[in-house]
Amino acid sequence: MDKLKYVVLIVFFGLVGFQKSNFNSKSIEKTVVNDTVTWKQLGQVKFVKKQHKSYGMIDYPVISPEIKFRNNRKVIVSGFIVPIDNVNYAISKNVFASCFFCGKAGPETIAGLKFRAGKMKLRTDQYVTIVGVLKLNETDIDNWMYNIEDVVIVKGN
Repeated sequence: MDKLKYVVLIVFFGLVGFQKSNFNSKSIEKTVVNDTVTWKQLGQVKFVKKQHKSYGMIDYPVISPEIKFRNNRKVIVSGFIVPIDNVNYAISKNVFASCFFCGKAGPETIAGLKFRAGKMKLRTDQYVTIVGVLKLNETDIDNWMYNIEDVVIVKGN
């Protein structure tokens, strides 16, 4: 348990150092632990086949209630940076060589990122911990299932 408290305090002080925080000293540990989202949690997705007007029958995600509860809320996620193009990035459960694009993982293992600071310069497979607002998508198949906005890197930059 002491290691957990140590990790929580490190993450908290990282948050304070990089952004204005809504945390108060009485609930530091509870807030950081409760706001952390794991890839295992994000992976609890079911898919249902539905007709799409342009693509025919495709799989639409049905996101777990546990994650739906976090929609539009601040979350903490750790993962690997995957460049999408010269400007946009995603965070992934896996390194680039094993990511969603290579067919070795599903769409639940990646989330699109929009940084608070705007344009960023990051390395492929850079392991980071981020804080941002989770935005869920179960309907627009041309967008990520998970998006995280107002992102600040709190560890790994």
